[in-house]
Amino acid sequence: MGDPRKPRKKWEGPKHPWIKERLEREIELVGQYGLKNKKELWRAETMARRLRHRARALLALPEEVRGKAMRSLLDRLYRMGLVEKNATLDDILGLTGEHVLERRLQTIVYKKGLARTIYQARQLIIHGHIAIGGRRVTSPGYLVSRDEEDLVDYAPGSPFKERQAIEETG
Repeated sequence: MGDPRKPRKKWEGPKHPWIKERLEREIELVGQYGLKNKKELWRAETMARRLRHRARALLALPEEVRGKAMRSLLDRLYRMGLVEKNATLDDILGLTGEHVLERRLQTIVYKKGLARTIYQARQLIIHGHIAIGGRRVTSPGYLVSRDEEDLVDYAPGSPFKERQAIEETG
């Protein structure tokens, strides 16, 4: 089962560390999504890479064996919000780290207009001003499922929620 104090590594860094084009793209994505460091980017890219690998493994299986496993993978990714309802394995093969970054709580808070900037969204989450369905979430990297997306709002008792109520009535 493994030592609980030593969790498995959730990311893989780049194979070659000094490729200029990749470094420039990484810096741009870190700024665009307000990430703390490149490890958060690599975690998203690793997740997308593992999903693509799983889809390729399913494509290698015979058609009659592939059906149930393919359907369960597509349903899981639909609930996560990474693919659409009528997606195919080819859509999974097209997943990138940016698709995963779009599902982070930090990005969703910014896109819903609860924060003025992507950096303020991160700060609001860390300081406990954001909740999902009334439950406070303090991790900006939390992946928001399709069901939870509409439940993202200010936390109960947050001064931002009170200010929002005043603005709506006044």
